Amino acid sequence: MHWIFLAVGAQFLNAIVAVIDKRIVSDEKILPKPFVYAFYTCLISGAWIIIYFVSLIPLPFGGMHIPSFANISRPTLEIIALSFLAAYAFFMALVSMFTAFQQADASDVVPVVGATSAIASFGLGYFFLQGAMSPNFLLGIILLAVGTFLVSRFHFTPKTAMLAIHAGIFFGFHYVALKGLFLITSFDDAFFWSRICFMLYALSLLLVPTYYRKIMDQTKTTSSKAGIIILINKLVAGISTILILKATDMGDVAVVQAIGGLQFVFILMFGIFFTLGPITKPKGCDECPKESILQKSIFVSVIVLGFLVLFK
Repeated sequence: MHWIFLAVGAQFLNAIVAVIDKRIVSDEKILPKPFVYAFYTCLISGAWIIIYFVSLIPLPFGGMHIPSFANISRPTLEIIALSFLAAYAFFMALVSMFTAFQQADASDVVPVVGATSAIASFGLGYFFLQGAMSPNFLLGIILLAVGTFLVSRFHFTPKTAMLAIHAGIFFGFHYVALKGLFLITSFDDAFFWSRICFMLYALSLLLVPTYYRKIMDQTKTTSSKAGIIILINKLVAGISTILILKATDMGDVAVVQAIGGLQFVFILMFGIFFTLGPITKPKGCDECPKESILQKSIFVSVIVLGFLVLFK
């Protein structure tokens, strides 16, 4: 049952990453352009193929080892296509989510993105991967939709709501593409080629003059200290991704997906801690006024319940 601890730990790391992402895109001195931040996020996510170079080092969990070059085979056209689809959808989702972070709290944006992604993943998986519907599918969808509506209605402008929903839909495409990869090849093979395509897709953006100037101009104005913060944050995100994928590979997919709701709880707890706790809230972190804590707790609870019901 080690995979359950992997999934819980991954969601805790995801919550930390989301809070730091919010700070990064909200602070003019760090990296305020969502497009550029999405470019570096995609590029660094692809760079995780470096883990294959230490494949001889076992992880401290029974039966679980670092991906190995020995398990990689020549990719088929289907694998390449799904890998690029995963990369494209990931990038598009990031741009929308980071833009939404500039306009609203992470404790509001992330639950809506997660709920929309869950609905999109189920729908797309059913039509394209012949996935089975959960017995509680309708109730789970209703709870996710209600939670999303409540957050959007009370905490978002229409533009922010559309950005969060757009991000969730493309994250759904991303996860379904990865699921398709895992169905047609091994974990090691799928992870390797998806990371390669992440880097190739990000680098291909530099071939477009407008994108190249935007990325270079922002990079020149970003301090080395900010660059270190971004790199560390993306390394943490990479560790979280690997933990979730390995938990999915080792355990029950539905349980791993349901545990994803913990990320929203962790983010809300961070917001409450910075509001009521003894530590001063860092610049750019969630605006969580005391009068909205109860309201946010109720909305997040509805979405978490939706996750538990949907993936039961």
